Parts: sequence; structure tokens; C-alpha cells
Amino acid sequence: MTGQATGPEHARERPEPVKLWFCPNDDLAPAIAAILARHWLDEHEQQIAGRFLFERDRRQYLVAHALVRRVLALESGIPEAEAVIWRSARGRPFLQKPAEGLPRGGRELDFNLSHAHGHNLLGVVRRHRIGVDVERLDRGDQGFGAVVETFTASEQAWVAQAAPGRPRDRRVLRLWTLKEAYSKARGLGLGLPFDAFSFTLAEDRGVLAFHPPEHDSGHGWRFVELEPVPDVLAAVAVLADDGTSPDLHLHHGFPWGRAGYRLLTLPEPVAPSH
Repeated sequence: MTGQATGPEHARERPEPVKLWFCPNDDLAPAIAAILARHWLDEHEQQIAGRFLFERDRRQYLVAHALVRRVLALESGIPEAEAVIWRSARGRPFLQKPAEGLPRGGRELDFNLSHAHGHNLLGVVRRHRIGVDVERLDRGDQGFGAVVETFTASEQAWVAQAAPGRPRDRRVLRLWTLKEAYSKARGLGLGLPFDAFSFTLAEDRGVLAFHPPEHDSGHGWRFVELEPVPDVLAAVAVLADDGTSPDLHLHHGFPWGRAGYRLLTLPEPVAPSH
């Protein structure tokens, strides 16, 4: 007998996708960003926005946090101005979920934000944790030498094998974004020394091996490397689920509505290697 699968087994076959929004600041006009921020951001966010000395930094903050509240509204059903966002002791933000569950269904939702010089990346998952990071390759000398010194000896050697200039800088940023994404998924941020864990990367893109810190739970992780526009590198870390393989939806631009997305396949989990 054949037919469409239903019930819990079918739900396991079609898990909720991992969703990413890549939004350049230019996709939201400054005047519109200011209006949205005035109506959507909470008192804490308004205070932070008012402390920036330079308009470009204020605009970055306003676009990024308007993006967060808009996406959370789409995903949770909680209106932008009504979403309560609390922060852990290490500063990681979380959405406060109503006791009765989210209006759009479910009780779990995690998100993570990164922004860098005019670009914003937001990740959302319905289960477990997500961490994201985005960096620009074309921003000149950013002290890459000091960054490399935070890596493990094997990672430093791998970086040194590349030709000086952009090839070497690309290797630095690939490692840096992956380390940031993993640390943020764990909720540890810069509290986790970057020489306490390491990656072995493919020549072009992809994680071949992951050597976690001692206190990792032992679960596998899925790591994604992206270049949503030229010279902008992004990384995503998601805790591997119980045998399911979710899709990855990559949205581009500010989400005024449920616009189309680019459908990507998440890489297989990378088992911890000690």
C-alpha cells in the first residue's frame, strides 16, 4: 500500500530547515531603518543605538536589530515590538517564549546574529542551538597576524602554507568565522579560547575534521561555509540532530514578506575527533 507518509515518522523525515538571512545594510534605507527601530526596538536596544558616535555604526546596529525582530516575528508569530529578548551573562540573546508556546507553533526557537561592515547574517533554528559569523575579506589590514596567533599550531601552519595576501587572508577568515560560529552556538563567545579547539579544512570550502574543546558534549556538529556575495565569508554551526538531515534556506535581503530563498543541502555532521 502506498500513499503520503503522515505522523511522527514523517515529521522525522522532514525536519524544520535551518534558516539564514543575509541582509546588506543597503537593502534598508537609513530613514526606514530609523523608523522601524523607533517602533520595534526595546529600551535596552534604543539606549545602545544612542551611544554610537558615528552614523555608520548606528545604522549598522539599527538594520541588524530591525532584521532580528522582523525575522523573529515571521518565525514565531510574536509581533516585532512585543518580542522580549533577554541576554545571558555572556551577552548571548534569546527570545523569551510564551508558556503556551509560540503563536506559529512549537516551543523551541534559537537565533544568532552577526554583522560586519555593512552586512548582516541571522540564523534561526527550531531545535538545538545555532551560531553564525560573517566577515569581509576586502577591508584591508585588520591585524590578521594577531588573529592567527589565537589559533592552534596546526591551524597556524595551514594558514602559513598559503601565499601572502588574499589567499592567506581567506584562510584566516575561514577559520575565524568557523570558530566564532561554534563559540556563539555554545553560548561562550570569546570566553572560549580559540586555541582550545581546531578545524581541518578542505582546500576550497568544507570542514574535514573538528577537534572540540574538552568540555564539548560529544555530539556531532554541522558546519557550513558560505560566500553570499564576493569577498564576504560566512560560517554556520548547528548541533547535529538525531539522524535527520534538515535543509538550509538562504534568504537574501530584508524580509518584508516571505520571499523566496535559495535551497541548500547541509553538510553531513562532523564527528568530534580528539
